[in-house]
Amino acid sequence: MGAGTARLAALGRAELTLLARNRTALVVALLLPVAMVASMRSSLGRLDLGAAGITLNGALLSGAIGMVLLLVVYLNLTSAFVARREELVLKRLRTGEVSDAEILAGTALPAAALALAQSVLVVVAGAVFLDAGGPKRPELLVAGVLLGIVLMTVLAAATAALTRTTESAQITTMPLFLVCAAGSGLFVPVDLLPDRIAWVCERLPMTGVMELVQAGLLGGADAAEAGRAALRALIWIACSLVAVRRWFRWEPRR
Repeated sequence: MGAGTARLAALGRAELTLLARNRTALVVALLLPVAMVASMRSSLGRLDLGAAGITLNGALLSGAIGMVLLLVVYLNLTSAFVARREELVLKRLRTGEVSDAEILAGTALPAAALALAQSVLVVVAGAVFLDAGGPKRPELLVAGVLLGIVLMTVLAAATAALTRTTESAQITTMPLFLVCAAGSGLFVPVDLLPDRIAWVCERLPMTGVMELVQAGLLGGADAAEAGRAALRALIWIACSLVAVRRWFRWEPRR
């Protein structure tokens, strides 16, 4: 194991311990995605999902994975980055051999691992309890989930730059959470929206990720469509990285 890998593993273990002690974060990560998906079932049943080439169970499964990415990675990590900054943990880590990228990645490791595990559970539960079958394009599903984890991590770091306290993270994360949950096709396909609204929604941060996830679960996307979806996600990742490099704060505002 190289020195960099060892440092990442140590940071990840420390962050996992802190996550396990934070009951609120665990509830958000483990129970809230399930609750939100269950609450959407009756509403989705009234939509003509077939017009967008998706079934009710398919919409529930893709929405569950989208909620995992938003709640487990984005919301939790924004609070984690702010908390470690305000506790001077990030400042102390920077005085050692750990690079800035390793600090952020190490902090994100437990949330990323939890999101991956929950995404696998969603797919297995869909196959067992909803008779959804296995993913039609596993490679696109894996690509969508991995790109989603990276995107939500850098967006969390960018949002943390705008967040003064851990408590205010509940406010600063809400705009992106609500916009992506409503407009990125988590539950309601973008194709069912009016043309002008759909044009805007196609350019939201999570839309490319969700298109890959849905294509992975249900099939139906050709190489060009999958490539465009991945490109949109990569553009948002690149823009978010620029924002993090420019504005991320490593110590509290005084």
